[in-house]
Amino acid sequence: MKKPTKLCPPPCRRLDQLSRLGYTRAMKQDDKRRGQSGNDGRDARLKAALKANLARRKAQARARQDAAEPAAQDNGDTPGEE
Repeated sequence: MKKPTKLCPPPCRRLDQLSRLGYTRAMKQDDKRRGQSGNDGRDARLKAALKANLARRKAQARARQDAAEPAAQDNGDTPGEE
């Protein structure tokens, strides 16, 4: 029986190591730059969303309180009537 022939030549390990070095350097640099600016923007967006949410909730609480006060006075205790 025939010996199987290799279709592709064996890779040059030295070239693989050099190319891998360039890729890892580039990935490390991008991650550092991208992570810092991304976190700053994300933190600012979260801070703004939290502030807007708190303001909305306070306005809702004030509206509920204002709506409840006149109703309590109308149904409330008027002197002389039972």
